Amino acid sequence: MNPSTQLAAAALEALRRHGVRHVVLCPGSRSAPLAYALAAADRTGALRLWVRHDERVAGFTALGLSRAGRPAAVVTTSGTAAANLHPAVLEAHHAGVPLVLLTADRPLRLRGTWANQTSELQADLFGAALRARSDTDSSDAEALADVIGQAVGDVTTGRRPGPVQLNLCFAEPLTPDGDPLPVRPEVLRSAPPVGATPEPTVLERGPRTLVVAGDGAGPSARTLAECAGWPLLAEPSSGARCGSQAIGPYRLLLELDELTGPCERVVVFGRPTLSRQVTRLLGRDEVELVLVSPFGDWPVPPARDRLRRANAVLVAGPPDEAEAAWVRRWLDAGNLAQRALDDALDALEAVEARVGETLTGPAAARVLARRTGPGEWLMAAASNPIRDLDLAGGVWPDGVPVIANRGLSGIDGTLSTATGLALARQAPVRVFVGDLAFLHDLNALIPVPGEPRPALQVVVLDDRGGGIFSLLEYGGLAEQDAAAGAVFERVFGTPHRADLAALCRGYGVRHVVARSAPELDRLLAEPIEGPVVIQVAAERAGLRALHAQLREAVHSAVRALA
Repeated sequence: MNPSTQLAAAALEALRRHGVRHVVLCPGSRSAPLAYALAAADRTGALRLWVRHDERVAGFTALGLSRAGRPAAVVTTSGTAAANLHPAVLEAHHAGVPLVLLTADRPLRLRGTWANQTSELQADLFGAALRARSDTDSSDAEALADVIGQAVGDVTTGRRPGPVQLNLCFAEPLTPDGDPLPVRPEVLRSAPPVGATPEPTVLERGPRTLVVAGDGAGPSARTLAECAGWPLLAEPSSGARCGSQAIGPYRLLLELDELTGPCERVVVFGRPTLSRQVTRLLGRDEVELVLVSPFGDWPVPPARDRLRRANAVLVAGPPDEAEAAWVRRWLDAGNLAQRALDDALDALEAVEARVGETLTGPAAARVLARRTGPGEWLMAAASNPIRDLDLAGGVWPDGVPVIANRGLSGIDGTLSTATGLALARQAPVRVFVGDLAFLHDLNALIPVPGEPRPALQVVVLDDRGGGIFSLLEYGGLAEQDAAAGAVFERVFGTPHRADLAALCRGYGVRHVVARSAPELDRLLAEPIEGPVVIQVAAERAGLRALHAQLREAVHSAVRALA
């Protein structure tokens, strides 16, 4: 067996030892030894191979495969091919998702020479985003497996999961020489190190407390809120937005001083980055923060005095009368806010149906949330779609996973991540994206001969540009005069003339249009047998007025609760 074939086989054996089942491959020459080895492993069932034409798509597809529960790997050739993985690597780093990069390279002696498609920067390309890396031509499977093990992470060492890189230096010949590839079909998992279970922090009763669940918080946030009886403010992708203590339109309630002013303590799970209202709450100096994470390197807010870290938390005893009254006020306000929001959206939908106007983002999000039931997965783009779900989606029933790339909150890779989820689960995934996020990741829909197409139901909220900027201060400035509005449209709104229906035809994807909430609901109820795009026409022009109307409806209803 020649050295390159042997190195490729060792790398795949190292993947197998850590439970990697799925590998995404992009075409390339220097990565040929891995391509041959993966094709053989796919034939025997040792690994599942997925081929993608675009490295950025491949990186996010592998990220989605990993998000489904088991670490996945992605393979590229050298040069800019490897660099195109960087967005997915950064998302995996910040979101704490295991991801294994196998980047092919030329021999060490050719770096810094005129060797084609070779950069002396490749081995250090991803910098501190990596948990570990190996830059090697060694076929020592044990050593390679040790690096891959760093991707999985371990709570007993306080180390978060994340990306690792095997930069593999292949010398010619790059084709196999007929020797068998020793990749066994069974999948083994390395046993995690055994360590002591961290002692939980016991929180005293008394302080008026809110539980905030950011992205990836997990069910512990809900468990604490229900055991303690505290209000739960959970982002859609927290994994905790359900149960008796969860409050749907919480971010509008945080704008009311009569509710947030008395708050004395916030217990935080996950990474809360979705709303400025939560950011302001966490930035109050007089409020104590308790950050709950098993990982010692979990990010923290800016330096402040009243900050505690905890691996896990318990609460001692029942609430006193004052604390119980605080909780009742929040839960009552939450119920009133949800009814007021729903009534306002019902009224708007009635007008839209009567005059034939377009659907709004919150209305579409509400239909999606109501149509998605237990066991069904929903992927949301990290711009307006996830915020519309946060505002209008209500409280989830148990067992509805909502995924969003909130590590760095980029819109890139949304369709690819959802593709990875669907392929790993072998089950449908719904996707909620804006038109720019859809166009940004369109290559995720390229059909690959010989591979099943993912079962994706993609709802595209098409407002012909960047709708989220209309809700930020730039949108307010644009309303002041025509000149500011023109500047806004060019550099923030960024309108386009893309024909989504024609693009879908070119990619062999079914395309339909929803013009009303009932029509969207009917289309969502159809079986998902492959990729389908549901285009929902929307307008950016009235977004600020719409959100002001919803805010006023909620605030008026809650302020009447005296």
